[in-house]
Amino acid sequence: GVMFVLLIIAGLGVVTLLVILFAPHIRRYAAGAVCKSTARLDGKTVLITGANTGIGKETALDLAVRGARVIMACRNVEKGEEAAASIRAAYSEAKVEVRELDLADTCSIRAFAQKFLREVNHLHILINNAGVMMCPYTKTVDGFEMHIGVNHLGHFLLTYLLIGLLRRSAPARVVVVSSLAHNFGWIRFHDLHSQGSYNSGLAYCQSKLANVLFARELGRRLKGTNVTVNSVHPGTVNSDLTRHSTLMMILFTVFSVFLKTPLEGAQTSVYCAVAEELHSVSGKHFSDCAPAFVAPQGRSEETASKLWDVSCELLGIDWD
Repeated sequence: GVMFVLLIIAGLGVVTLLVILFAPHIRRYAAGAVCKSTARLDGKTVLITGANTGIGKETALDLAVRGARVIMACRNVEKGEEAAASIRAAYSEAKVEVRELDLADTCSIRAFAQKFLREVNHLHILINNAGVMMCPYTKTVDGFEMHIGVNHLGHFLLTYLLIGLLRRSAPARVVVVSSLAHNFGWIRFHDLHSQGSYNSGLAYCQSKLANVLFARELGRRLKGTNVTVNSVHPGTVNSDLTRHSTLMMILFTVFSVFLKTPLEGAQTSVYCAVAEELHSVSGKHFSDCAPAFVAPQGRSEETASKLWDVSCELLGIDWD
């Protein structure tokens, strides 16, 4: 028994040592691709949800450096203002502003859009970046399960309310931040809000699959409008998305060398937002600044179409 324990400890010691020795190589590999495009965004207006931390904040900084006016939509305005200040500190000419948006409340989404449409004349890039991951079972203000409510339905409504402005501003782009986790997700139409049984991991995966299907279906519906829609897998990023799961936080700390930094994680969002070669690419999924594998359940036109109808019904909208 003692020998077995000692072997395990020795094994872990060796693994740790190897990770430390090879850390620089692992880091280079884990970092993934970098967006090489030098495209400028002078005179362009960008809206990013959840831009106060992690990938969203890094995306906001990158696009601001390219000359865009970046509107950061955040649930917590105070944190949003701190992020905007740090972007201005990094790049003094940054045109960044913060607006309040709570994606877990359709009244907040509608109020945000109403004000936005009154005050902003163009929208060239919309990045649906905000997300929740593996939170305990909670409902949004409207009674939706939190993952599907924020990650999918909230962004679905926001995009619906801004689609007219995007079309008038064309060429325009919508970027939907999804995840590799979509591979492990299924749209449970019989229990979309996990009322029968709840597993935070599965709820997260379902919401990320919904992101892929939404990008695919919206891309199909916008053919010929010069508004494109693509989804991205940012990579496994060391951000505060894991804050709800102690186990995930421990794993992410231990294996941080294998993870991307938020700056590295933002590269594919930036790529899909700016790369010239993507001007007419739509309904696709990207990872590491390249087209990526989509699970069969993420390629089903039938599921995509059904999810669209169910989403409209739940939100009380008619989006043809």
